[in-house]
Amino acid sequence: MKVLVINGPNLNRLGIREPGVYGSKTLTDLEKDLFSFGEKVNSEVTCFQSNHEGDLIDAIHEADDQFDGIVLNPGAFTHYSYAIRDAIASISIPVIEVHISNVHAREEFRHTSVTAPVTAGQIIGLGFKGYELAILALKERAGGAK
Repeated sequence: MKVLVINGPNLNRLGIREPGVYGSKTLTDLEKDLFSFGEKVNSEVTCFQSNHEGDLIDAIHEADDQFDGIVLNPGAFTHYSYAIRDAIASISIPVIEVHISNVHAREEFRHTSVTAPVTAGQIIGLGFKGYELAILALKERAGGAK
């Protein structure tokens, strides 16, 4: 199983940005944890982060031919990027949307996801663990859960 983990804008600031909301671990810590987790569950994990909408769209498009699924944290693009929504809808592999914080317990504008309707599911508010659960969900969808 090959999984692409995509993190959107400002997630490169993990550990610095609002540690009370996102914790003290960095994006590098998250990626190291996911590489280790991938080995444990027999999944090849590749990570990508960008603050640029077009780069995220390109990564989603390119993943369709290279990966079995995507774990996506679109960051703030969750709430208004119809372009990312359309990119997700244009591919044949499943996408699981992940958010580190409980977006429903935060500002009103964070309560709506324009990307969620075209994803296989959402995992919200479980911190970094949400990414691991998304990988497991993708494995199960592919018939490879153990």
